[in-house]
Amino acid sequence: MKMKSGSSPTATPSSTKHVPQAPELDFRSGARIEELNRLIAEFSKHEQREYDDQRALEIHTAKDFIFSMLGMVQKLDQKLPVANEYLLLSGGVREGVIDMDLDELTVYARGADYDMDFTLLVPALKLHDRNQPVTLDMRHSALCHSWLSLRLFDEGTINKWKDCCTVVDHVNGATNYFFSPTLVADWFYESISMVLAEIQKKPQRGVPRVEKVERNATVISIILGVGGSRMLYDVVPVVSFKGWPAVAQSWLMENHFWDGKITEEEVISGFYLLPACSSTGQKENEWRLSFARSEVQLKKCISASLMQAYQACKALIIKLLSRPKAISPYHLRSLMLWACDRLPHTYLAQEDYAAHFLLGLIDDLQHCLVNKTCPNYFIPQCNMLEHLSDDTAMLHARKLSSVRSDPAEHLRSAIEHAKAASRLTLELQWRGGSSNLSSPLLETGADQQPDDRLAKKLQQLVTENPGKSISVFINPDDVTRPHFRIDDKFF
Repeated sequence: MKMKSGSSPTATPSSTKHVPQAPELDFRSGARIEELNRLIAEFSKHEQREYDDQRALEIHTAKDFIFSMLGMVQKLDQKLPVANEYLLLSGGVREGVIDMDLDELTVYARGADYDMDFTLLVPALKLHDRNQPVTLDMRHSALCHSWLSLRLFDEGTINKWKDCCTVVDHVNGATNYFFSPTLVADWFYESISMVLAEIQKKPQRGVPRVEKVERNATVISIILGVGGSRMLYDVVPVVSFKGWPAVAQSWLMENHFWDGKITEEEVISGFYLLPACSSTGQKENEWRLSFARSEVQLKKCISASLMQAYQACKALIIKLLSRPKAISPYHLRSLMLWACDRLPHTYLAQEDYAAHFLLGLIDDLQHCLVNKTCPNYFIPQCNMLEHLSDDTAMLHARKLSSVRSDPAEHLRSAIEHAKAASRLTLELQWRGGSSNLSSPLLETGADQQPDDRLAKKLQQLVTENPGKSISVFINPDDVTRPHFRIDDKFF
């Protein structure tokens, strides 16, 4: 049959036959992307901690106890600022929430030792005068580190902290006092131990149980038992600055993923000096610059799927790469921030791309190890892996290669560990039971009843809102007050 000009042939059945779409695979391992996404979602479900009313009250009680304890430390010798501003971060030092790569940290396991962990940065000194330039003495230290001369402070502050300083006599006869991270940590641990011993002499109903107080280098780790919960607090003495250091000024000139999402004022509101030295530095004098306050703000701009991938990747590597000491979770956090700058937001916002992000983070980390290069996000000229030996770097790169060749199996192992931790927690809660809790505000030497303002507030809310769900909402980024939620309203 001849066709007329301009007509099209009738479609044959074979040309319209539906070809099933092949599953998307990871080229390196052969794992199904869909399966990896499912495993990451399952891991996230087990890692997420949902707080009921009782657990929220226990968290608040522990936090209130820690803050009250620090108030008592301040009263001992008035060294700490009277009006202080703490930064409470969800996750302990071991989780990489701050850049403190300390070999001496005790290994604690979730479920066996604690249920929730936090890092609390406590300013021993504050330099918050915006009219005073932020100048640091970096002549003697590696990049990202500094000594701190007390010449920046008034004579009263110098006299108060002289016993926590190393002394340098200048040629012209003037004495220069350098604030010592190790001596400050000594003082802080002794003061906290003294206050806790005083508290335990007069135990009060509703006050958390102090299950462990331990010094790990310059970090003081405290495990509190409250009802059926155990909270690990890593308390770190720091120096707090408003403003921005000159060494990180060039970073502000670049384009970043957070541009237009949060203001520059939110990002550069302040920074810290942490008591941690470089591999070649003097422990008694060298502090590490930390931008933890900025990182809290940047986290708001990171997609949920990328955060899920980061948490899963951290679980895969945290033990695998722990010995010999080379990689910390903070390196991985830095790579995530660099990835946010490098890749389009539309790509990173994809909800079903968690598997791609996980594989990419592993690839990035392996690349860093092979090349011994991991630039600090805020001070890119600082290479955080510069000190690694070739043998250690290649050993860890090979370990990562085993993860990359079978990510599904390693994710299943991480899920089993998370499940085991949850089971341990539930068993210990069942054995220990729970008790009625108050929110104590302790005073040294005063035989007082625990302050039950939180309990009274809850009782008032229950009375005024019959039949409604009431919760206490704890926000680690804003620890100035508890937030109460009635159904879907916060106030």
